[in-house]
Amino acid sequence: MDILQRLARFLDRPLFPWKKLIIGFSVAQFLFEGVLGIRQYRVLTKTKPPAVLQHEVTQEVFDKSQAYGRAKAKFSLINGLYGQIQNFAFYHFDILPKLWSWSGNLLLRFAPTRFTGEISQSIVFILAFIFIHQVVSLPSNIYQTFVLEEKFGFNKQTPKLFVTDMIKSNLLAVVLTPPILAGFLAIIKKTGSQFFYYLWMFGAGLQVFMITIYPIAILPLFNKLSPLEEGKLKTDVEDLAKKLKFPLHELHVIDGSKRSAHSNAYFFGLPWKKHIVIYDTLIEKSETEEVVAVLAHELGHWSLGHTTKLFGISQAHFFYIFALFSVFVNNNSLYADFGFHAQHPIIVGFLLFSDILGPADNVIKFLMNILSRRFEFQADAFANNLGYNAELASSLIKLQIQNLSTMDADWAFAAYHFSHPILSERLKALNWQPTEKVVVKDTVGEEKKEDTAVTTGRDEL
Repeated sequence: MDILQRLARFLDRPLFPWKKLIIGFSVAQFLFEGVLGIRQYRVLTKTKPPAVLQHEVTQEVFDKSQAYGRAKAKFSLINGLYGQIQNFAFYHFDILPKLWSWSGNLLLRFAPTRFTGEISQSIVFILAFIFIHQVVSLPSNIYQTFVLEEKFGFNKQTPKLFVTDMIKSNLLAVVLTPPILAGFLAIIKKTGSQFFYYLWMFGAGLQVFMITIYPIAILPLFNKLSPLEEGKLKTDVEDLAKKLKFPLHELHVIDGSKRSAHSNAYFFGLPWKKHIVIYDTLIEKSETEEVVAVLAHELGHWSLGHTTKLFGISQAHFFYIFALFSVFVNNNSLYADFGFHAQHPIIVGFLLFSDILGPADNVIKFLMNILSRRFEFQADAFANNLGYNAELASSLIKLQIQNLSTMDADWAFAAYHFSHPILSERLKALNWQPTEKVVVKDTVGEEKKEDTAVTTGRDEL
């Protein structure tokens, strides 16, 4: 495209301060999100739940939810600052050119001559980059899992499982990264200035491939999927799928409880062959009708075409990213400002381009959250129209309590961060009214009498 070529020439100016620009973008984003976080923290200091929930949650549960929210907010702020320090150190100490040089020297020393080109060096570079990022992120991950989540009763991981998962993730990266990255770079090298068309098709094919192999080769590495046992729940879910003409292939229960006490349900698969996955924690903590209501909501996304629409939007987003990358792939000033004078590695250019793209992607994220919240309301209405009003409201409230999800939110923070409406908004849209007394279990499993029907909704539902 001529406009892309003109833009590429305009941006490739000598001594253009790309490094300062990228660092400035990163700091500005951190400060902006910090301001939103402070606004949300004020909400998390409230001592009374929203009016619609005042008869549905005990003061103890609300206080615990607020404390969990504040703990996550503090962690997010500190972790964000830690990330800023990492980024600054990477750029200030020229880690990227040093790591690129090290990757080349390693191949020259140990690899056959045919494996010393840019593609092979890029694979070694990216694997080393992933490893370094994982090492520097390890303190945050350990704290989040074994301190923050542990404190509020959600962590079920043992140190052994944590390490095992990390080893499996690294092995998976070693297996999948070389062919995917090799294909990515080969397409750019061989298809000229119009590479983004071919790269987009490659990405779409890769997505379909990953969807296909995920339940077969990837998911079993981390979780055990078991067939849902015969009984009322299985019969009701299968009847619902038949009613909606949902191409259900298998019903699974996943052992999510071995890592976390959080609950959820989802489906995946190709258009003609879908799998429904229900967390064992959801089955354990919910009535059969409530689980079916949750799945009615999820199948509403499918029936209303939300999954297809989001897939189409993601493809348009990928095309936009690859097309814009063509503007930067040969930008001499960009490479030079980060210490790459003699060589212009494509993968390094893509990493730097990703940092430049950050502000624009945040705008897209904001718009996608707006769309996602709209879809959630529509899926709730779909389940409501199927006759699951009380059951869906009950499950939303129960999951809210069990997961200590945020019960209130600052409007600006929610608009920027939340892909799902908060519980009070969803209950209002369902025209929900409390109806009866029930017994509900809170997050630590103690039975408590409630004045009205109690059940919850996790943000991910």
